[in-house]
Amino acid sequence: MNVLVVVSHSRKDSLTFQVTDRFVQGLAEAGHQAEIVDLHEIGFDPVLRAEDEPDYTQDNQRFSPQIETEITRLKKHDAIAFVFPLWWWHLPAMLKGYIDRVMNNSFAYGSNKLHHEQIIWIALAGVTEEQVNKRNYGESIQNLLNVGIADYCGVSRSKVEFLYETVDALPEHYEELLNQAYELGVNYASAFAEQSAK
Repeated sequence: MNVLVVVSHSRKDSLTFQVTDRFVQGLAEAGHQAEIVDLHEIGFDPVLRAEDEPDYTQDNQRFSPQIETEITRLKKHDAIAFVFPLWWWHLPAMLKGYIDRVMNNSFAYGSNKLHHEQIIWIALAGVTEEQVNKRNYGESIQNLLNVGIADYCGVSRSKVEFLYETVDALPEHYEELLNQAYELGVNYASAFAEQSAK
């Protein structure tokens, strides 16, 4: 499987990037190919401007050059992984802008849908699992990403994986998080097969 890994964090030395690297190592171990897209490094503009607003009168809408480039990149892959810190129980603004602009009408929904087999959302949460599940935050996030975005765009095999307590933890815990990311890569295909069988 060829996986596009979209990562959103401003610092290369962040845990988000370490998790990305270990996840990709796991993918490689399982025989998958991966391309990492660092949204900050490519200078992605997250602001949806008039030229990329959805035009529901068109079945095949043309977009700005930056968006056409990202659409072409997505078309080359069988699956997608998003790696990001969870901020205010949501995607960072950079990644939200990527979703707004790239997963657009006539490409990801409308007259066409995404062709990808599956999507994984690896969310780094600074808080505990108990805090994420307080007031059903975790369930709300999963519904937003799996149903509101992925399924709406035609990808029914979508899952959110939370990495908990990513702030001010002991070194042993950070290593556990990195091992968890590695295992997510190794089991990327089989985890969805198990999910489908339930």
